[in-house]
Amino acid sequence: MEYFKKILRFAKPYQKYGYLNIFFNILYALFSALSFAALIPMLDVLFKQDKKVFEEPTYTDLGHLKDYLQEYINFKVTAYSGNDEMKGLVLVIGLVLILFLMKNFFNYLAMYYITFLRNGVLKDIRNKMYKKIVELPISYYSEKRKGDVIARITSDVLEIQHSFLSVLELIVREPLTIIFTIIIMFGISTKLTLFVFIFIPLAGMIISRIGKSLKKKSDRVQKESGEFLSIVEETLGGLRVIKAFNAESKFQKTFNASTYRFFDFSNKLLNRQNLASPTGEFLGILVIGVLLWFGGKMVLIDKTLDASSFIAYMGLAYNILTPAKAISKASYGVKKGDAAAERVLEILETENPIGEIENPIHKTTFESGVSIENVSFKYEDEYVLKNFNLTVPKGHTVALVGQSGSGKSTIANLVTRFYDVNEGIIKIDDTDIKHLTKNSLRNLMGLVTQDSILFNDTVRNNIGLGKENATDEEIIEAAKIANAHEFISQLPNGYDTNIGDSGNKLSGGQKQRLSIARAVLKNPPLMILDEATSALDTESERLVQDALEKMMKNRTSIVIAHRLSTIQNANTIIVLQKGEIVEQGSHTQLLESNGVYKKLVTMQSFDS
Repeated sequence: MEYFKKILRFAKPYQKYGYLNIFFNILYALFSALSFAALIPMLDVLFKQDKKVFEEPTYTDLGHLKDYLQEYINFKVTAYSGNDEMKGLVLVIGLVLILFLMKNFFNYLAMYYITFLRNGVLKDIRNKMYKKIVELPISYYSEKRKGDVIARITSDVLEIQHSFLSVLELIVREPLTIIFTIIIMFGISTKLTLFVFIFIPLAGMIISRIGKSLKKKSDRVQKESGEFLSIVEETLGGLRVIKAFNAESKFQKTFNASTYRFFDFSNKLLNRQNLASPTGEFLGILVIGVLLWFGGKMVLIDKTLDASSFIAYMGLAYNILTPAKAISKASYGVKKGDAAAERVLEILETENPIGEIENPIHKTTFESGVSIENVSFKYEDEYVLKNFNLTVPKGHTVALVGQSGSGKSTIANLVTRFYDVNEGIIKIDDTDIKHLTKNSLRNLMGLVTQDSILFNDTVRNNIGLGKENATDEEIIEAAKIANAHEFISQLPNGYDTNIGDSGNKLSGGQKQRLSIARAVLKNPPLMILDEATSALDTESERLVQDALEKMMKNRTSIVIAHRLSTIQNANTIIVLQKGEIVEQGSHTQLLESNGVYKKLVTMQSFDS
């Protein structure tokens, strides 16, 4: 119930629908009981024609309320019908039909209002989860499988709606239906009702034993659902490689193994769940059978109960079975929902390690430059950077070079606060970046990465991501600076052409130029280029390089590069090895010093 309470917090904005649902459920439960009680006068008209009441009865006390009501309705029916028996029967049938109609009308209204609450909670949980998924740092997703996160925001949230939120429909309606029905059953026969109560706890104990292992089984099903979604997500992302290496059968086997486990867990879960309904029904019919025996004895032998009251009583007893089954089914639902809610809340309650201080500074200007002071950082156990120091003055271009794993991209991750330093401090204009709002920090920066991250949208919207409400003129101007306007104009719908998933309708060079256009449109004072040309052919590189040079003009830049062409005009080149600076200077100075940089050039780690 701990998770159930946490999920219920999301229902607060929709509480008015909850109250309306409760109100109409009370009316439904009342009319549900009354509709069966109304069968008594109808049966009296049919079977007790010799016992008509011609004088209005007098109310004596609560103990004889049932007899008084029975006689009063008999008197009214007799007065209305006179000697026409069918007239009285039509009146009583009309009364029963009206009661059943009212019961179902109130049931509809109760369900109508709870729908807004259920779907509202579903929407808010998904929105909150998406917000959290976007807020959490990149490091979180290096540990989590993306497919598992997708499973949580889709199937797990849906499971919460089917289980926890279904309980909200039952939490008032079914218990009240049982209470009102039992009150009328006591009114008809106290002795018979007390006899029923011996069997109800026994049935409840048997049903509860079935549901004990459901949470564990449900948890395994949901985890496996996340597993095969991850395989699908990875397959779609790497389809080109899978096909190139004829690895279809290997991935098929992995997927088949996951779906087999899902099949196995689901069978165990559903078979345990399916056991509840027949068990509950059999126990209910067993109670009805015992009632028929005990009540029949009261009618036929003891003569302490009349036949019409007993038939109506049996209807009321059966009326308890439906809500009792619904409550037992809901208890299984809660156990399944418990596992789903635990997985959803695990994401919602994850602390973001990259937080903000109280009252952070919202910085909008860039005055003097970036300084990295005594920074050490590790992703897991080994330090990638050790006591690293670097100053990037305003207007300067600083290039970082070195072999893979030397810590170049890590510096870009730390300056943008995708990760936080373990030791040391990074400053912008003498202000620790941890004291700035993340939003204002990233507003000062533009990022162009090796992998051009584009979205399944139009060219216009992909470039427009760089600036909110950018005009068409601004977007076109940015595209021109990025050498992208010419190829965009030749696309089928120009700037309104959809570029496909991850921009797969474009070449590598075209994608990279769109990324640059996006950064140009943002027009930040500080630009970070993370191996922006390493994946391009010579022709594309020339166009992209030209675009980069235009973009970097009069701007502060940190350039991470494999290719010499990208960095030879940098003010300072920093050569890294295993997270430490081994050389720094201009391109000419470093070549003359005949050290690591020259060795890298000679080994053609850079393409001259």
